[in-house]
Amino acid sequence: MTHPPSNENDFQEEDDIQQEDNHQELEVYLSASHPCGYLPDLMGATLYVNPELPMDETHYQYLLSIGFRRSGTLVYRPWCAGCAACIPVRVPVDHFRMTRSFRRVLKHNQDLTVHIEEPAFTEERFNLYERYLNSRHGEGPMAHPKPEEFAEFLHNNWGRVHFVDFRLQGRLLMTAVVDQLPNALSAVYTFFDPAEQGRSLGSQAILWEIAKAREMGKSWLYLGYWIANAPKMQYKARFQPLEAYIMREWTPLESN
Repeated sequence: MTHPPSNENDFQEEDDIQQEDNHQELEVYLSASHPCGYLPDLMGATLYVNPELPMDETHYQYLLSIGFRRSGTLVYRPWCAGCAACIPVRVPVDHFRMTRSFRRVLKHNQDLTVHIEEPAFTEERFNLYERYLNSRHGEGPMAHPKPEEFAEFLHNNWGRVHFVDFRLQGRLLMTAVVDQLPNALSAVYTFFDPAEQGRSLGSQAILWEIAKAREMGKSWLYLGYWIANAPKMQYKARFQPLEAYIMREWTPLESN
């Protein structure tokens, strides 16, 4: 897979790190019930790892492997009574199958340059983030974000976070927020110019992340949660093979 020129060496290789014992005990808290953000008329709850506990890349990698994600510095997973619709998914990057559709996405975006940056708030990024959320979420709880919410959601003080900017002749079209872990990359969030829908920028970001993970010798790209009945989540199933964490085991999730 080929990509535009970039400063990709900013993703640093690390020494081998042993994964911690998978049988460690976790101190967690369950949130109050709240409306589900993806399935209408349903209520949900969230399980949080105690934020006072020490956290680092190795701990977080283990938590990813058992279905958790992060929002800012908080590590969480959905924990809803009577519902298990939110399924953690990941791509085993060495086995990823490139399709004709994905090749078209790469070709259509070959005029973009990629810039790997430190996680930082800038007016340029925030303006793009605000336009993206207002376009995607209308009057939902994520619409009309405040600058401090940008950092609270995307930044992290215990892990290695990269902001990957995709630009067209200098203009910022997309930023992909990516966590670098000992044996994986994790796609935290991606926001892009809503006026550039024809470029399939979300797919372009994942294709770049898969290629980068493979280049670095990582085993997986974590894509967060997939929900079968949520239209906004359907794109994830196109990246095959895809593994799903179901009944405490990673198993293949076939596309329809």
